[in-house]
Amino acid sequence: MGFWPAGCFRGHNILITGGTSGIGAAIARAFLMEDAVVTVTGVSEAEADAARKALPSVAAHVLDVRDGAAVTRLVSGFARLDHVVNCAGIIRRGDELEPEVFAEVLDINLTGTMRVCAAARPLLAKAQGTIVNTASMLSYFGGGLVPGYAASKGGVAQLTKSLAIAYAPDGIRVNAIAPGWIETPLTSALRADAERNAAIAARTALKRWGKPEEMAGGVLYLSSPIASYVTGTVLPIDGGYLAV
Repeated sequence: MGFWPAGCFRGHNILITGGTSGIGAAIARAFLMEDAVVTVTGVSEAEADAARKALPSVAAHVLDVRDGAAVTRLVSGFARLDHVVNCAGIIRRGDELEPEVFAEVLDINLTGTMRVCAAARPLLAKAQGTIVNTASMLSYFGGGLVPGYAASKGGVAQLTKSLAIAYAPDGIRVNAIAPGWIETPLTSALRADAERNAAIAARTALKRWGKPEEMAGGVLYLSSPIASYVTGTVLPIDGGYLAV
């Protein structure tokens, strides 16, 4: 299916952190449609169980990406790992102005991404695999209520470029997507604010919010042989938000 070579993901093992809902779940569904073997993680057993019910073909596990030992245990359970997609993340609007909350957001969004990448590197090297991280529009802009989220996503963009250089000798390509304003649980508060909702849509070239499934094509592209010469790239999928 799709533009990439037919069957290029068939039987490939995919790990998607934060894959139980939102953008991560949409990416999981897209890989399943390509006959991949998909494992997703969430932060609670309730999230993992919901994912199993929604997507019976996936393996779902509880994972706190702040726990390096837990990350290592999960990754070591794979005999083969072809692609990693890092979607685990949090946002704490307003509270991130407190240093303790700021540090927690960075630990999950940025350092958690690094923990997963580092743990997966040996298996990905064997498979000549790929990593796709999740950056954000706030990799480019500041956020007065979300300094931790903005700093972490700016860090994800630079981490992606740095690991692309570091992992290139292993044959691992490392890229990221930068979603625009997407209809997910993380943006529910913004979408509930009529004024902010309208302002965001007006600022976007396509004049609407994006949907989680609209992120999946970029991830599959960056993971596919079509993108064999693409590494260190942060791909905006933003409805033209950056263009306006």
